[in-house]
Amino acid sequence: MTLFVDRTIAESYFSALDRHFADFMVELAGETSQDRQRSLWLAASLVSASVGRGHVCLNLREIAGQPVSREEDGEERPLLVCPKLDDWINSLREQSVVGSPGEFKPLVLDKKQRLYLYRYWFYEQQLSESILAMAKEHPLNVDVEMIAEGLKRFFPGTGEATNWQCIAAIHAVMNRFTVISGGPGTGKTHTVGRILALLIEQAKDDPPAIALAAPTGKAAARLTDMVRAIKEDLDCSSMVKALIPEKASTIHRLLGTIYGGKTFRHNKSNPLPFDIIVVDEASMVDLPLMAKLASALHDSSRLLLLGDKDQLASVEPGAAFGDICDGGSTNTFSGVFAESVKDLLSVEVPQQKIGESALTDSIVVLQKSYRFGTESGIGLLASAVKESRLSDALDLLKGKEHDDVFWRHVPPVGSLGTAVEECFYAFYADYFSTRSPEEAMFLFDRFRLLCALRYGPYGASALNQTIEHMCQRAGLIPAGDRWYKCRPVMITRNDYHLKLFNGDVGIVFPDQETGGQLRVYFPADGGGFRRILPGRIKEHETVYAMTVHKSQGSEFDRVVLLLPDRPSRVVTRELVYTAITRAKKSVEVWGTEDVLRQGLSQTTRRESGLRDMLYGGKGSENRE
Repeated sequence: MTLFVDRTIAESYFSALDRHFADFMVELAGETSQDRQRSLWLAASLVSASVGRGHVCLNLREIAGQPVSREEDGEERPLLVCPKLDDWINSLREQSVVGSPGEFKPLVLDKKQRLYLYRYWFYEQQLSESILAMAKEHPLNVDVEMIAEGLKRFFPGTGEATNWQCIAAIHAVMNRFTVISGGPGTGKTHTVGRILALLIEQAKDDPPAIALAAPTGKAAARLTDMVRAIKEDLDCSSMVKALIPEKASTIHRLLGTIYGGKTFRHNKSNPLPFDIIVVDEASMVDLPLMAKLASALHDSSRLLLLGDKDQLASVEPGAAFGDICDGGSTNTFSGVFAESVKDLLSVEVPQQKIGESALTDSIVVLQKSYRFGTESGIGLLASAVKESRLSDALDLLKGKEHDDVFWRHVPPVGSLGTAVEECFYAFYADYFSTRSPEEAMFLFDRFRLLCALRYGPYGASALNQTIEHMCQRAGLIPAGDRWYKCRPVMITRNDYHLKLFNGDVGIVFPDQETGGQLRVYFPADGGGFRRILPGRIKEHETVYAMTVHKSQGSEFDRVVLLLPDRPSRVVTRELVYTAITRAKKSVEVWGTEDVLRQGLSQTTRRESGLRDMLYGGKGSENRE
């Protein structure tokens, strides 16, 4: 079809999916003038494309009257220009397939000129209602004396200085909904372990059912390991420790994926059988999944979200965690909660202004990093990047004062392969001779090459091919074999039958129980591995190098961040920050000053209406 825009022009901007969706909307709308058909076709194709790029909606106000541009390359092609705002809005409101919020129509146009696919408007509405309902239920009935005694045991040494971990614990015990945000090493999981002990002690003879969850299998395995270690250090009875679960699961497994679709066994009609649910790496959770999780809670369940609001948002549509945290003020609380903190800790905390959302009271941002000391180059660099201090970031990278941050001018395309080869051999010399999948996974996670781009000579896709060819020439892997020992693979599309999800990473290894036949080993919920036949794995890719987006939820000893040789809209402050904070021991940035300068000056922006639904339009500007 696509009669309303020249086919060649349409194909240069929009995918086949976008074009077919727009064709269907025009067909469904029925007969109307050609101008209105063109207006609807363009709006439908643009909103479909926006969702494909991670946005929840299309902001017509910002693009009306402007040339359409592609975010991947930033080029403006004035051959395709959007209608003027008033004309576009009036035309769309007359279309039978476009409704107002609350109407069951394929497209939803709200009062702020945001156009949604219906299901994404519904997800925002569903999530905002669930969160606000939980946030308004406070304070809960608690034993204040027991809290005070528990705080002294679990947070010793809390004096006049504000201990935000302790304040987060107080809030979580007194309220149904708590968000704890903080950078690497700020003690989010450490704090949650103590929160769970406090809640179990509060319950006395009626212990709560607790679930631990994370977006990916790897993140769930890390959460499992951390909680097991944290339990050993808790100053509480063995009975309390025994009631803290050690095994975390993926959110999909927690909700109970139903094969063949994106629906779950647990939902509003069949809620989860848990009193407390903790979700780690919440910034990775997309809008649909967060909405389905929130709607599957009991009316009395508590939800604790842990994450880093300054990281990149989820790979899939939405920036739910960032929107939830984006109330415009940090660590300000209601008068009721501020008084509780003063009574328990003899510390005063900033109070909200009158009229602020109840949700602001639910968010605690941890301030101190215990992983990176005050002289850590990684910690200082992360702070400089987060605050867009380019000069400080470059001084840290180029200086000689720190042995954990390094700078390298990005090699030209012609010599990039040689530079990558040197780097690869330095870290993976013994990787291919490992004797177990456990050892292979351990060695593989010592280092990662993180790319800002997916495609092009500086992209992860091309570099994975380069590394495979290099390994073949060196005799490390067999030439021509798609599946080979130690091949790292990443799932690129959810497979609900195998319970493998976008971003899950596994390693190919011989299975001794089957006579050495190759299997792909994926970290299992709660530890260990799941073994899957290679032939059963559908959409995946080799992952010696990965995009920064796909690295979320992972940590590596050493990281090389590869930026392109010229400015790109993809390189943003959040992307650079996310890459740097994946490193535990060292990070090396390959780039140019111009690319880094532009990157730190621009933020990743993801269109959404959730922030307005939660804060009544009083949050800060769009941040993803």
